[in-house]
Amino acid sequence: MRLIATFLVAWLVVNLASCSASKEPDGAALEAAAAARIQTIPAAKPEMYRNMRDMRAWRNPYLIVRKDGIGMLDVGNNEQRLLKPEELLPALAQLPSSAWPYGRVVAVTENGVGAPGDDVQIRRNRALVAGTLESMHVLINWVPSA
Repeated sequence: MRLIATFLVAWLVVNLASCSASKEPDGAALEAAAAARIQTIPAAKPEMYRNMRDMRAWRNPYLIVRKDGIGMLDVGNNEQRLLKPEELLPALAQLPSSAWPYGRVVAVTENGVGAPGDDVQIRRNRALVAGTLESMHVLINWVPSA
């Protein structure tokens, strides 16, 4: 399976490289390349994180669903990178393999602080995150908001 995924990534890279320099690759080709990259990450290993109590020890991607987008937490320096829902897949695909020690799993929480009316947008963004991750066979470790 890993060999097939590697072949698919190589095939996509060759096809994208063969595009003329003046022509930008379309969104579908970029999304396909990002999806292929994510599929090369090994399946989730729940035994590595199942009993984790302190999420500060989490080492895989950590997402925070917000009213204004999705925050991708940089665990190393505790900073959030704000993404639009359509930027999530490419951002995850750009992470190095070392960012996925538990396999293809992402921790997701909701921003616990908000104003009245924010919950509609947060629910919309939560659904977009869940749909994007599930379509890529990325396991979601839902974390309660603080």
